[in-house]
Amino acid sequence: MNAIDYQRAPDLASAVRANSLAGSAIIGGGTNLLDLMKGGVAQPVRLIDITRIAGLDQITTLPGGGLRIGATVRNSDLANHALVRERYPLLSQALLAGASAQLRNMATVGGNLMQRTRCHYFYDVVYAECNKRRPGSGCAAQQGFNRMHAIFGADARLDPNALAGSTAAAAAMNSQGDAGAAHSQCIAVQPSDMSVGLAALDATVRVTGPNGDRLIAMEHFHRLPGMTPERDNNLEPGEIITAVDLPASNFGSHVRYLKIRDRASYAFALVSVAAALDMDGNRVRSARIVLGGVAHKPWRAASVEQMLTGRTLDDATLAQAAASMVREAQPYPGNAFKVTLAQRAVIRAVREASQGVPA
Repeated sequence: MNAIDYQRAPDLASAVRANSLAGSAIIGGGTNLLDLMKGGVAQPVRLIDITRIAGLDQITTLPGGGLRIGATVRNSDLANHALVRERYPLLSQALLAGASAQLRNMATVGGNLMQRTRCHYFYDVVYAECNKRRPGSGCAAQQGFNRMHAIFGADARLDPNALAGSTAAAAAMNSQGDAGAAHSQCIAVQPSDMSVGLAALDATVRVTGPNGDRLIAMEHFHRLPGMTPERDNNLEPGEIITAVDLPASNFGSHVRYLKIRDRASYAFALVSVAAALDMDGNRVRSARIVLGGVAHKPWRAASVEQMLTGRTLDDATLAQAAASMVREAQPYPGNAFKVTLAQRAVIRAVREASQGVPA
């Protein structure tokens, strides 16, 4: 067994300094990191415990009616917080759909965001062919068991993160063509229920690092695999999540988090949907529709939102909107059922959201 140095950071500055050293990893509840370490997937030489840093475990109100959620707030405390249940019931629903009560009691908000994508080939180091663990080695899931895997966003050529502002990445993609895309392919999915809810609520992730503080829109926090499948998110080296900000929302009364899974508890989503509607009687003023279990990141269904806005929710409108969402789906033999399942899940979630949150 490899020796591991454990440090309890007294403040953020100390945590950032320690986290900037090679081989460091931040630990909160440890519910995902320790699994990765036990399996040999993650091999940090230094664990930086941030759970005793003052203020990171607080939920505070923001001017204008928003909330700031500290990075070490426990998932169970967040789900049951009075202001979250009142103003952001979609987030509460998403959190309570995740994992088990015991894990929610340990897991932190920052750790939930930092979950690695789920794939049995990634989690089992016996499989050498895994672009996430060994970039360029291939993707065993493509030809293997891919029932739980992505149907959206897995093609490297579709990822703006891979090419935006990077002439080197663009040149590499152009020179490698289809072969380069195959060697960077990853069809694992992001498992966080909380992240799907936060994306639908237009949350912002606050981070700090060696170069200071910055904000990342939740929609852009996680990455598609692109040419760097080993990267799950857009944090830079040494950066630490400090909080998540929720803006004041018009989506408090008509929301639904629907999670379709193999069993009723302690299972990852085959498909999940965060549906949030701003209603004017029977007409939709605006909508947010985000899916989980279908991509490397929470997958926003912009076409569905556009087709619902300004319209009443009749059967024809819902069917047309759901069908528009899956036109660019890229299923594999084992998960082709997700194309139909995703459409049905969106229709059901939107219908239930339109009925309002039960008292």
